Amino acid sequence: MIRFRPCLRPGALLVPAILALSVALPAHAMPPGHGACGPLSRISVTGSGQSRIAPDLAVIRLGVTSQADSAADAMAQNSQQQGAVIQALRDQGIESDDIQTSQMSLNPMMDHGEGRAPQITGYQASNVVTVRVAQTEMLGEVLDAIVDAGANEINGISFQREDSAEAEDDARRDAVADARHKATVLAEAAGAELGPLLSLRDAAAQDGPQPMMMRAQAAQSSATPIEAGQVVIEAQVQMTYALAGDGACAPSDGGADPGADADPGAN
Repeated sequence: MIRFRPCLRPGALLVPAILALSVALPAHAMPPGHGACGPLSRISVTGSGQSRIAPDLAVIRLGVTSQADSAADAMAQNSQQQGAVIQALRDQGIESDDIQTSQMSLNPMMDHGEGRAPQITGYQASNVVTVRVAQTEMLGEVLDAIVDAGANEINGISFQREDSAEAEDDARRDAVADARHKATVLAEAAGAELGPLLSLRDAAAQDGPQPMMMRAQAAQSSATPIEAGQVVIEAQVQMTYALAGDGACAPSDGGADPGADADPGAN
């Protein structure tokens, strides 16, 4: 009697086991940005925040410009005037460590007459120093003292805060809250819900929160009135969220990237 024995291909018995493992994972077991239907749409937003704080430091750029017939006389006159200015700063209690030369120049003064070659009529020497004034309430008196001593250029005054860590933290918290609010509004407008946070990046420009001057009441003094105001600490963050709920799955037709942002220009 001839008996026929079924021939099984290698691995045939494993098919039911493999199929048994192809079950849907629960939503909480899905990787971030994925759902039961596959990759979810994403939304990227930028948030901004501000924090205000009183300044405790003023930085002044002041200088002396001198003119003379010869280069040597211009430099000598300038050195004498700038020496008097620096001494006036020290008399006002400014430490030597807070006074720094930031620019020095010597240039000929030219007479460009019509129909002839330019002629040198003299020389101009300039010496600019940067000064840190820790007592901002004395700033008006300091300015009066340096002008009396011979300073004839003031190139600018900026107010800063030496310890602004707490204000920077507050600005970043506001920036995160602003970004989340924008993302929530955009998700609701798109008929979806805001899903988990996928990325968060500190996007502050120019190496961190930037200070700006604000208007405030001038100091009550007989000296030159100076408005210190407040320093505004600014921060920015960039956040990316996954979308959840109806319409959260990224489109799969048309060759679209399933991980593309729902609105990459939202801010």
